[in-house]
Amino acid sequence: MARRDTDVESCGTSLVGKTILFGVSGGIAAVDTVRIARELRRHGAQLRVVMTHSAQKIITPLAVEWATQGEVITDWNQDLSVLDNVDAILVAPATRNILAAHLHGLMNGPLLMAMSAARSRGTPLILCPSMHEDLACDEVSEDIFSGLKSQGCHVIWGVEEEGKRKSPNHEDLVAQVGHIVNSTTESKSVVITLGATRSTIDDVRFVQNTSSGATGWAIAEHLHRFGHEVTCVAGATSCSPSISLPLIITESNPDSMLAELKALTKSNIDAWVHTAAVLDYLVEGCVEGKIASLQGELNVKLIEGRKHIMELQEACKDSVRIGFKLESGIKQRDLVYRALAQIEQAGMSAVIANRLEDLNDPSKARAHLVDTNGAHWALENYEAMCEAIRTLIERGV
Repeated sequence: MARRDTDVESCGTSLVGKTILFGVSGGIAAVDTVRIARELRRHGAQLRVVMTHSAQKIITPLAVEWATQGEVITDWNQDLSVLDNVDAILVAPATRNILAAHLHGLMNGPLLMAMSAARSRGTPLILCPSMHEDLACDEVSEDIFSGLKSQGCHVIWGVEEEGKRKSPNHEDLVAQVGHIVNSTTESKSVVITLGATRSTIDDVRFVQNTSSGATGWAIAEHLHRFGHEVTCVAGATSCSPSISLPLIITESNPDSMLAELKALTKSNIDAWVHTAAVLDYLVEGCVEGKIASLQGELNVKLIEGRKHIMELQEACKDSVRIGFKLESGIKQRDLVYRALAQIEQAGMSAVIANRLEDLNDPSKARAHLVDTNGAHWALENYEAMCEAIRTLIERGV
């Protein structure tokens, strides 16, 4: 828990053990330096900071030192050895001047020297430009960005607003830093299904089960921060991811969602995480238009839907497959038995099982992880669940 104003509360572990050199150049977006620095620390990063002279005219080194709780390099006459042995360099904001100077090998300050050393060492270099749209689209700027990318630099843009290409918000940016720093040749491609599915009665009514999508988003965000390539196939959700994710396919109809998943089986997918609440029963025959109201009773015939995990069993047999099972009104022992039955029937690698009555009870475990041997472990919260899933995926079991 944060007690001093310089403290931060932990929000994750994706940057624990990582040292990030945070470079600040002189764009007006330097006013966001404190937010970025504290967000990096929330995810475990150790920070070293270097500021250009122009950056110091926008935000003071004292404010940056407060945010980072470390020494801030501002000139050549300081101990520059702290610029060595870092896991990545983040430059935010990165002015066109600093980008062009780096591209062409200029070293007129400690930041450019550190960037040049990173290029020769293969250290990830993450650059966040922020400038007017007409400058960003200028032919010279485009040549600079192209040249930097060809050298292996990661150029990250935020949204376009008010005629400007802005830096990403601090949460998105730090998530991207985690993804880049943790990406390795061992990173896995993962498909995550999430949210509720619905079956239409007419053009304005439908049958839908209950799922906010929160569990799937949490898993996707966690895996993304740890360097894995995540594809989300999302049904209807009542919440949104807290960060930008690279690929979200939206499809709430169960059969259409299944078609999207079958199409993805043609790619090289290492792991599948099935958190979506797929309808067991679908409406037989949707009525076009709107059924008139005040017509007395309305009888809707439901037919059994296709089980996604069963339909995908053969195509995904060589991948890690993690299912989710929600039950109600049963003992924990029976919950484990039913999870094991799903593992055996659908060829799953593991199942995350929980009981409806436990979900809002803080004294109960969030879920139970059941493996192919019937062994099970209590998962106390979302963080423990995400860590367990990531461990299974990375081990390939």
